[in-house]
Amino acid sequence: MAASSKRSAGRAERSSTRNLHDRKAFSSLYALGLLLLLVLSFLLVLLLAFRIYTLPVSSDSVAETEALPLFNPRQPAPARSSDDVEGPEKRGQQWTEVLSWKPRAFIHHNFLSKEECEHLIEKAKPRMKKSTVLDPKTGERLESKIRTSSGAFLRRGEDEIIMAIEKRIAQYTFIPAEHGEGFQVLHYEIGQMYVPHHDYFFDEYSTENKGQRVATLLMYLSDVEEGGETFFPHAEVNSTSLPWHNELSQCGKIGLGVKPKMGDALLFYNMKPDATMDPQSLHGGCPVIRGNKWSATKWLHLQEWVSQTMIV
Repeated sequence: MAASSKRSAGRAERSSTRNLHDRKAFSSLYALGLLLLLVLSFLLVLLLAFRIYTLPVSSDSVAETEALPLFNPRQPAPARSSDDVEGPEKRGQQWTEVLSWKPRAFIHHNFLSKEECEHLIEKAKPRMKKSTVLDPKTGERLESKIRTSSGAFLRRGEDEIIMAIEKRIAQYTFIPAEHGEGFQVLHYEIGQMYVPHHDYFFDEYSTENKGQRVATLLMYLSDVEEGGETFFPHAEVNSTSLPWHNELSQCGKIGLGVKPKMGDALLFYNMKPDATMDPQSLHGGCPVIRGNKWSATKWLHLQEWVSQTMIV
């Protein structure tokens, strides 16, 4: 009896050991299979990403659709077809280029057509006066040595072309057209410039009566042979990373410099996402060395812009 019990216990122990071994072997095989599946999935994603392999589709689907281009962060986003572009004239390929995150600054290439640029210039020419700055105490506009250009204001919605541009700005910035001031068209001749400044208000008068300026859209209405760049001296990035670095004047190489190009629009934010002022939005206009510079500025506010004091 004792011997039989020992033999039974031995068999049970061996059976238990085999079961444990089998479970461990199964677990190892399961983990190996799962790992292999993950590796194959990763390889498939890589093949699809680099377009080495494409998923099979029906011939009907191929005939009805075209392959969509993959996003490449080093290249411009796919441009809209010129046939889909609104406005009095085709604007060509358009894409947004990120220049900086501190401050937040972007260029929308070919935002305006050549015809639209010329229209704004011709509308402003009869009204041009020496540029002024805002008196923070009274809200009046005063002449100043820090700004040597000439300029004119165009009323918001003054004609159909201006209304179309303002609608485009609202769609691009997600800020209603009613929150924008009228266009300020500026003309810089050789030697004229604008020293670094902030577009946001420092005083309570302007803030309470007009609302803070959230963002600025600066549209270039002409090319400039040399000089005339918009520069951000306190930006965390500099112009050495930009393709036009060698075309900049010495002034334009201070911090982040943007070379004017007809039809392009420079959007930068005067406020941070937390609604505080962004001191790195400090910017200026470099002296024009050769040629002429025409631009149009649209200031965008937190609330609806109702003041007419800026219109001349």
